[in-house]
Amino acid sequence: MSNPTPEKALPEPIMATNENPYVSSRVEIDPDLEAYAADFMESVEALPTYKPTIGCIIPAYNEAESIASVLDSLLNQTRIPDVIHVIVNNTTDDTVEIASHYAGPHTRGQGEGKQSTEIYVHDIGENKDKKVGALNYGFSLVEGCDYLLGVDGDTTAEPIAVEQLEAEIASDSRIGGISAIYSIDDSDMKGVIPSFLIAGQRAQFAAFNMQNMLKGRNMAVLGGQFSIFAVKTLREVMVENHQATPWVKDSEVEDSLLSLQIKSAGYLTKISAQSRANVGGMTTLRGLDAQQVKWNFGAIELMWPGQRGDTKGQPFHPNLRLRWFEHFSMLINMFSRLLFVTLLVASLSISAFVFSPIWLIPPITATLLNLRVALSMKNRNAKDILFAALYIPAEIYMIVRLGHFVRAWTKFASRKQVDNWAAQAKAERGAGQAYLVPLVVAVAIFAVLVFTWFQLSVVVQSTVLWIGWPILGVITVLQTLSMFTKLIRRQRGYKV
Repeated sequence: MSNPTPEKALPEPIMATNENPYVSSRVEIDPDLEAYAADFMESVEALPTYKPTIGCIIPAYNEAESIASVLDSLLNQTRIPDVIHVIVNNTTDDTVEIASHYAGPHTRGQGEGKQSTEIYVHDIGENKDKKVGALNYGFSLVEGCDYLLGVDGDTTAEPIAVEQLEAEIASDSRIGGISAIYSIDDSDMKGVIPSFLIAGQRAQFAAFNMQNMLKGRNMAVLGGQFSIFAVKTLREVMVENHQATPWVKDSEVEDSLLSLQIKSAGYLTKISAQSRANVGGMTTLRGLDAQQVKWNFGAIELMWPGQRGDTKGQPFHPNLRLRWFEHFSMLINMFSRLLFVTLLVASLSISAFVFSPIWLIPPITATLLNLRVALSMKNRNAKDILFAALYIPAEIYMIVRLGHFVRAWTKFASRKQVDNWAAQAKAERGAGQAYLVPLVVAVAIFAVLVFTWFQLSVVVQSTVLWIGWPILGVITVLQTLSMFTKLIRRQRGYKV
């Protein structure tokens, strides 16, 4: 009998050895199962990952000069918004016509880096709610997106700005909104007054931004110029405050009120560590006055206890602590300057003034602090350095700001119903003389003081000076110590 044909030897199974020296078991792995697992993981990796969507809204009022630059800036981003809505309202210029040239689909990049968006232009005509109405109209159009990017009609951003904002807000679910780092492009600025005002505004933005960055990057106001919001946060704000829309017209500063509501809803309001945008600056004293008075007036309404209109003041809200400090600081600055000028003129009038070099310490400290602010600016230039180093320009700009401060508080104290949006629009058209009121009042007060001074006896005059100078000295010492503290504090590598 012949021997049976031997069976074909099976391949030896793959053995996996447990590396634990105290365990000698060996596990067999089926090759087919291993191949299936590899194919499965490959198919999973090939699945498209979820990409959050960004809806951009641009409220535009008479932005014919800047709207093209704004749209070009957005289309040149490394992360283009998924949809862009231009909401034109109350416009009397060619904003609609210029923006319409951009309407339609746009594609940027190729291959895996290809991005698409579509621009829509909406002319909503006369809108009594002004910017607030335009923002809410835009929100209704992008409510299905994950994030809302609000951009003003005169704001342009660095090419990576949107990508940076998206990465930051997506990194922490506690963040309700993030504002870009704001400055003003002065590359094409001409004329003494416009250059001076823009340099002052650049310094003002830089100081404000650095102050917020050093407070844990907590931003009291998510400025509407270039900020990103989580849409789910806006929905929660609407529910919590019984609002039909995220923005309401109760406040002169709609972005400040929304920021307070976001914070009260338990979310963080932040300033970006890197994302940068250039906003439209005011190049006339008239326009700057109207803008700053509106901002200050709106802040006072939110700060003041009690209720005026539909919005209740929240004096102890965390987002308003910095505002209280700013207003208190402005009050001290105004009082110290008025007292110094009054005492100086009074002393000179009776030949009682004696110069002491120690009085140079405050302006020197102020100049060093201004220089440090200028050097902290990422895109600083010679104008910024000169504005800070020469001291006089910064001092004049502070006096201009004090005028805005007084006008805002005067308006608030009068309890008259005012439309500061209309006042700003009027000022930007070159109409109105309200910005001169602080100067006229200051001259009148000074004239009264001079007249009264010369009616006093020499003994009374000497007594006034004997009391006044020490009071000014104490205030100046405290101000100087405050400036010195800011001068030596670490800036942690932040650039504004």
